[in-house]
Amino acid sequence: MHSRNNIIRTHRTRAAKTAAAAVAGALALALTGCGGDDDKGSDSGPTGGTETGTTVTLPKLDGKSLEVAAVWSGAEQANFKKVLAEFEKRTGAKVTFVPAQDPIVNFLGSKIAGGQPPDVAMLPQPGAIKQAVDKKWAKPLGAEAQAELAKNYSQGWQDIGKVDGKQYGVYYKAANKSLIWYNAQVFENAGATEPKTWDELLTTAQTVYDSGVTPFSVGGAEGWTLTDWFENIYLSQAGPEKYDQLAKHEIKWTDPSVKDALTTLAEVWGKKDYVAGGATGALQTDFPASVTQTFTGGDQPKAGMVYEGDFAQVNIVQAGAKVGTDAKVFPFPAVGDSAPVVSGGDAAVILKDSEAAQALVTFLASPDAATVQAKLGGYLSPNKNVPDSAYPNAVQQKMAKALIAAGDDFRFDMSDQTPQAFGGTPGKGEWKALQDFLKNPKDIAGTQAKLEADAAAAYGG
Repeated sequence: MHSRNNIIRTHRTRAAKTAAAAVAGALALALTGCGGDDDKGSDSGPTGGTETGTTVTLPKLDGKSLEVAAVWSGAEQANFKKVLAEFEKRTGAKVTFVPAQDPIVNFLGSKIAGGQPPDVAMLPQPGAIKQAVDKKWAKPLGAEAQAELAKNYSQGWQDIGKVDGKQYGVYYKAANKSLIWYNAQVFENAGATEPKTWDELLTTAQTVYDSGVTPFSVGGAEGWTLTDWFENIYLSQAGPEKYDQLAKHEIKWTDPSVKDALTTLAEVWGKKDYVAGGATGALQTDFPASVTQTFTGGDQPKAGMVYEGDFAQVNIVQAGAKVGTDAKVFPFPAVGDSAPVVSGGDAAVILKDSEAAQALVTFLASPDAATVQAKLGGYLSPNKNVPDSAYPNAVQQKMAKALIAAGDDFRFDMSDQTPQAFGGTPGKGEWKALQDFLKNPKDIAGTQAKLEADAAAAYGG
């Protein structure tokens, strides 16, 4: 079973301005410690004291039915269904969740070819939104949805849902993908401290190693985890302008900046006994297992740290560990001048235009919908009017604050901005090239050549 937390596929885009040091600072501040920062939602919006809030007016839709497709499964799907149930309660419409397979564009293509498109699809990449528009599947958002977006989202989050200046997507769910989770007991036993720079991370890793625990767990069976490692290093080291250029294939993967990032990455992946199970073991470890093996096994887990986004909390809880006590988190360390702020997201896109579909997307753009899911955990919203108090624990509140504090100064996950054949297909393109690199981190030039050949083919030359 392909069991990645589909939250994940909330990845990339070209977002707005530079990932400034101030943003990295805000992220670092927001994620330092896990204390009782019980900020009751502050000035963040009108949904404060009620269970779900009623900030958006929706039409009566009795007798209307809708289908919503997404790749989410497990708790993720169950929690989203509660949001859909709230929409049903308010409008009288009936909403059916359609489980989709990855890549979702292929899944939708077959549904559309069969004359059965869902009304709304949750698309995890700006590239997928563009494909849906290019294929004439996607329908623009109406005035109500656009007004709700303008009220609740920073310009950067609005812009990544646009194609050729027209609004097609509402980013309902976000991910903070610049986090490293660690086993607090392992750090305490080793006398290890939270690093702020890449060099400090290597020192921390050695300290953990010296205490008898393998430093890192890597879910290499799923190539997207490896692209996320690369993107954080590349954004911090090469800077946001180069990041945007590489995302658009305006510079080649044979560029010296890519060599530098792979060389840095090899300082972890290529260090003997720094990765749980070695390369062979990591390549057989899926994302959920990479998290759970870091937080099970008492004083001797398989690893002391695991890199991935805020959504790792779902798996930490499944491992029986407590977020903020057993599992703590620090921002991905700065490799260059400032720490990276990489985000991701899933956008609601209308495939069958109707009053009901427009109403659902308007609801998903409101604080009301996001507040329902925020209370259930394992979720972040880019909606700035969701109160901090909606999130169930201090760690998650801090991550949500950091995401909102980044404003327009984040970068969307790069591989989700690329054509799916290059950046989003198991066993192909970037996923496969980085899996091969994990196996042989000495082959930097060969990895670059393979990445460039695959990118050139996917981008059309």
